[in-house]
Amino acid sequence: MAYRTVADGVHLLEHAAVNLYLIEDEDGLTLVDTGLPATFGRIAAAVRAVGRTPADLRAVVLTHAHFDHVGSAREIHRRWGTPVHVHSVERYLTAHPYRYRHERPRLRYPLRYPRAVPVLARMAAAGALTVRGLSEVTVFEPGDELPVPGRPRVIATPGHTSGHCALHLPGRDVLLTGDALVTLDPYTGRTGPQIVSGAATADSAVALRSLTALAETGARTLLPGHGDPWTGGAAAAVEAALRAGPS
Repeated sequence: MAYRTVADGVHLLEHAAVNLYLIEDEDGLTLVDTGLPATFGRIAAAVRAVGRTPADLRAVVLTHAHFDHVGSAREIHRRWGTPVHVHSVERYLTAHPYRYRHERPRLRYPLRYPRAVPVLARMAAAGALTVRGLSEVTVFEPGDELPVPGRPRVIATPGHTSGHCALHLPGRDVLLTGDALVTLDPYTGRTGPQIVSGAATADSAVALRSLTALAETGARTLLPGHGDPWTGGAAAAVEAALRAGPS
């Protein structure tokens, strides 16, 4: 199956260890994050599997603009004309998805964390090294309620990137955390609630402080950018991520 339903009107697509989500309501669909270049065909299949067409995809919303989240955005925009929404701070990175800050050298991680090697290999096979950015975007700001299907509210969660945002669906008790909190770190292979390692995080100290904003939502279901959904509540997930600390 191209997708699975993980909350009321929210469908998860997982490809190459990267998660993206379709939010559905009577106005159509919103896609949160776009995976890697090879994910595009799976997105098209998932849209049809939920009984919709590409014309029903009203918006793409990016939690942040790393290559593994912006990977199919250009193709979706080119083929379907779907507007791509991103925090204004992420605009440059959306156009240049490899030019991001990270605290630690990436090459050390496969040697130190061999469990990450199969994960990173899957990402590479899905086009992680060939992502093309997108400059035609619509910008939003923290605190906005986006005028797209699902009406997600934007929560600033900087640290992983400077403009990283989570998306809250209060009426569905759902929080899409992007990479502010994940349950799989692709660079270490570790599972459980945590922030992403310094191989891809700009400032781990800021990322840990941003977890407070996630906890304050009180959401029951957390949908991360990598790893399995968490249904034990935001407070418990944040507590576990703080215990795990940076890597």
